[in-house]
Amino acid sequence: MRAEIICVGSELLLGDIVDTNTQYLAQRLSALGIDLYYSTSVGDNLGRLVDCLRRAHERSDVVLTSGGLGPTDDDLTREGIAELMGEPPVVDESLAEELRKFFQLRRLEMTANNLKQASLIPSARAIPNARGTAPGWWVSKHGKSIIAMPGPPGELHRMWEDQVEPQLGDGASVIRSRTLKLFNISESLVDVLLKPLTPAANPTVAVYAKQDGIHVRITAKAAHAEGAMRAIEPIEAEARRLLGDSLWGTDSDTQESVTGALLSSRGLTLAVAETVTRGQIAAMLSATGGSESWFRGGLVLPAPNDDSAEAGRLARLSLEQFRADMGIGVCGGPVAGSEPLVDDVLVAIV
Repeated sequence: MRAEIICVGSELLLGDIVDTNTQYLAQRLSALGIDLYYSTSVGDNLGRLVDCLRRAHERSDVVLTSGGLGPTDDDLTREGIAELMGEPPVVDESLAEELRKFFQLRRLEMTANNLKQASLIPSARAIPNARGTAPGWWVSKHGKSIIAMPGPPGELHRMWEDQVEPQLGDGASVIRSRTLKLFNISESLVDVLLKPLTPAANPTVAVYAKQDGIHVRITAKAAHAEGAMRAIEPIEAEARRLLGDSLWGTDSDTQESVTGALLSSRGLTLAVAETVTRGQIAAMLSATGGSESWFRGGLVLPAPNDDSAEAGRLARLSLEQFRADMGIGVCGGPVAGSEPLVDDVLVAIV
């Protein structure tokens, strides 16, 4: 099955909000084994919206839209789908009654423009919205589907999980992935090391440079989750052998969660004193689940010096201040003559 995502709203193109719906839907489609080939953002313009819908409908089996289902004149997703299908929307009285009850329960005035949220076309059925006033549309015609969902992420997530995914996923294959996370190694070297593993079409192996290091994603498609993970296992084992000590975590692991797990397994505690990082390290560590058992606390101080002796002094200070087993000191400052400005960061561990 081929899918396409269209996110509707001029606020996306103006940069007023970040489109997190595409990321969410892409991840959910992948887990269902549904191939996503295109994603598009389009503003609140009926002509351009219909053009996007037409192209998506022609080349995909299912089109997912988010946004444009509200009551205002610039909410145009229903109108766009109706024009594409050649079916005029009509107010559905049962949906209109549900809408009236929604406003009555909250003692709010229901203005006439809200009724467009209760409209349907013959090829569409309403998708209940447990968190808002705008039902979705599930349009089925010519053996293809257009599924229109609200723009607010909380509404879209609930609608997808309760109403859409259980039906869309029936009979589909699944995709599963394992991500290996690396440090102290370059993306280019990882690519060379894993070259013998990459020609396969299933599972696939891909290398990415991320903020916390290099990620290697191994992805398999199968009829069920267990089969996909079995296909991943031998590729993962060989990748681990080739990458050696560069591996620090997998999947949802973070550097701070792995640090905490190592400290807990050894019965050790940690404290930190930092200058140039302005408390960011302490904030990351303290926000990690279970950190109260291994993280004693952090100090944020001005930076009188930026040499290794100062880093060591800070590490010992954190150790003494919080009576921890281990202390980290971090200091630094701008590198003279660097353009753009670069900080030299020094770290000591005691």
